[in-house]
Amino acid sequence: MFMDLFATVYLMLSALNLKPSSIAVLLVNCFFTSNIAASTKPLKLCALYPHLKDSYWLSVNYGMVDEAVRLGITLKVFEAGGYPNKQKQQAQLEKCHEWNADAIILGTVSPDLYLKKINQLIGNTPVFASVNALSLDPKSKQLKGQVGVDWYWMGYYAGQYLKDKHPKNSGQVNISLLLGPKSSGGTDPVMQGFIDAVKSSDVHIAQSHWADNDKELQRNLVQQVIERNDIDYIVGSAVAIEAAISELRIANKSGEIGLIATYLSHGVYRGLLRNRVEFAPTDKMVQQGRMSVQQAVNHLRGLPYQSKQTPVIEPLTPEKLNPNVISQSLSPSEYRPTFHVNN
Repeated sequence: MFMDLFATVYLMLSALNLKPSSIAVLLVNCFFTSNIAASTKPLKLCALYPHLKDSYWLSVNYGMVDEAVRLGITLKVFEAGGYPNKQKQQAQLEKCHEWNADAIILGTVSPDLYLKKINQLIGNTPVFASVNALSLDPKSKQLKGQVGVDWYWMGYYAGQYLKDKHPKNSGQVNISLLLGPKSSGGTDPVMQGFIDAVKSSDVHIAQSHWADNDKELQRNLVQQVIERNDIDYIVGSAVAIEAAISELRIANKSGEIGLIATYLSHGVYRGLLRNRVEFAPTDKMVQQGRMSVQQAVNHLRGLPYQSKQTPVIEPLTPEKLNPNVISQSLSPSEYRPTFHVNN
């Protein structure tokens, strides 16, 4: 195709009675100018999240948006509205493909949802898994990068904190688990990590409740837990712990039930500052958002990058709140969800 184009341009320039050497210079300049223009055209990334119901994914969004602005790329964002919304996220993937995204950053609603169907939805567009584990058919070779921690360790660190506080023969304490939606996102590995950590301790899991990370749903579960008189701790998602802070205050039971979060949010952070929350691990959501964008951009630009990147999980307590760790974890308090970065 390029040879045909050059031949046409050559004939047009020859008609102007230019010297062959001058024509050659013009053709070479034309070739390099067109290639430079093509290579500097802003890349188009499409990012999909399970939801933006809590500040965890809001902080991931901030990291991606800020990095997209820094790198001068175009970013389009979709959120599925919750982990049960599998069909909605699949439709959003198709929209990314129709938009001609150069790459897709996927925070999947289910690890195996796209195992056999990713090519049907987005063709050969490269995919980068963000935060949540993603399984694709290895034959497709479309999974080009992964950013995220093993959520087993998020649960394990929460359990380890309680085990250290309540070792064997120290007196049984009862736990209510409110980890979020059952069998979605990181809830299964969080549950397993917590169970493994509290073995051979006096920490007893008295009950587990499951619901999507919706404020009202989690508030209802918290109210059920508070009605019992035998629960010593609530261990839960950030949404559940934020609801528990409020409900315990309303019920005049603040301090009677300890609160342990399995991940960080703005509300959980405020709870740590005020000694309302005892413990929360952070997997540095802002940093993960940045890493995901960097992976995709480096891949598209042919630059070297690590295909698997894992931030260091940091345990947080009211006495241990490193400002640098917090800035790598939480978006600024005034930040609101951003769905488009245009460059």
